[in-house]
Amino acid sequence: MQVSGHPKLARFLDSYGIVVILVLIMAFLYWTKPDVFLSVRNLSNIVKQNASAALLALGMFVVILTAGIDLSVGSVMALAMVSMALADVALHLPWPLVILVAPLVGIAAGWFNGVGLTWLHLPHPFIMTLGTLNIARGLTNLITGGAPVSGLSPQVRYAGQKVYDFGVFPPPSGLPTSLIIVAVAAFGLWFFLTHTDMGRHIYAIGGNPEAARVSGVNVNKVLVYVYMICGLFVGLAGLLLAGRTDSGFPNAGIGAELDAIAAVIIGGASFFGGRGSVFGVLAGVLIIGFLRNGLNLNNVSVFWQQVLIGFVIIAAVYLDVIRRRAAVRS
Repeated sequence: MQVSGHPKLARFLDSYGIVVILVLIMAFLYWTKPDVFLSVRNLSNIVKQNASAALLALGMFVVILTAGIDLSVGSVMALAMVSMALADVALHLPWPLVILVAPLVGIAAGWFNGVGLTWLHLPHPFIMTLGTLNIARGLTNLITGGAPVSGLSPQVRYAGQKVYDFGVFPPPSGLPTSLIIVAVAAFGLWFFLTHTDMGRHIYAIGGNPEAARVSGVNVNKVLVYVYMICGLFVGLAGLLLAGRTDSGFPNAGIGAELDAIAAVIIGGASFFGGRGSVFGVLAGVLIIGFLRNGLNLNNVSVFWQQVLIGFVIIAAVYLDVIRRRAAVRS
């Protein structure tokens, strides 16, 4: 955001404003619940509860970088979860194959979104992904009869439930396995976006798709890969959530696409494409996660939580609009 007369302050806020906001929120919540908020147990719970949301947001981020959107991520996550659960509980496949089911379902759904968007020449990904949202949710209920599939094998549950002990920390202070998975996935995405030609093409398409096409970028091919990458992260999110809940349930992910979009925009990405960072997305996820956790600790009604987060989303999008206007004027 442009700060008139203070270019250094403007650059600082543009680069580190999200960190300042995150620290201020943590400080306030610590002030309200000093004995609970920063406890190891509470922080571990926050990580476990938001690991799937972080992966969904990272997948959504890649799509939003191209000025697109994917409304199907919540439904596809549910489909990936129940498909994996059925492969484990009903088909009794070996667990190394079972844990691949959720990511593969996500990739397939992403391919469907990307191919449908580009081959059908639809005016906006909103339409294609809205259709996939309904298709995936319908398939999820059809293959399960609307009932959850529980009783996953311990190896399948491991990613979402276990705590990894490096031998340095005592077991209660060990790192949740889901945190390790999110960290590796985030680092991999950061490296991909900043150190590969495909990653640079994704930013270029978001900045100006016609200019990218003139420069020799196969925009349609890149967009198909973008939605497949998003699907991969959605499948991984389903793997973690199924492990944490020990089930694949058809109602999983309802409204999750909205949280993912909110985290990406709060983290500094632009709906207009071509802007944002992996670190900002993770910060956006933490802001939403800390707010919900802190409000729960202070016994604030879930309805008031929805109201507050709604205002936060509006404010974040408004800042994005101001930032874009300032960039156009300069």
